[in-house]
Amino acid sequence: MGSKRIVCSAFVILLFAAIPVLAHHSLEAAYNPHDTVKLDGIVTKVDWSNPHVHFFIDVKNAKDVVNWQVELGSPGAQILRGWKIDTVRPGDRVIVSAYRARDGSNLGFARNITKGSR
Repeated sequence: MGSKRIVCSAFVILLFAAIPVLAHHSLEAAYNPHDTVKLDGIVTKVDWSNPHVHFFIDVKNAKDVVNWQVELGSPGAQILRGWKIDTVRPGDRVIVSAYRARDGSNLGFARNITKGSR
């Protein structure tokens, strides 16, 4: 009876451990990897919260200024890539190459980010 209880407990633990994996979406569900956009603008806000880091940039076009939201990986993944919480700060100029959101909104998933001069 004891081994049956251990097996059932292990199954329940593995089941609950798998739930976060099942909840995570794929990149291609929200972004089109064949439609990239280049954004050159000024950072207005940075949000280092789970599940993904986001920052917002004001990008000037021919008529006006448009605020874009740029998504990155998780905070832990960004730290492993050498980022710090203040790597990109409001007021910084950045140039971003991003996969564009499938819904056409001003949202992109960053492929490459470089800091420009102010």
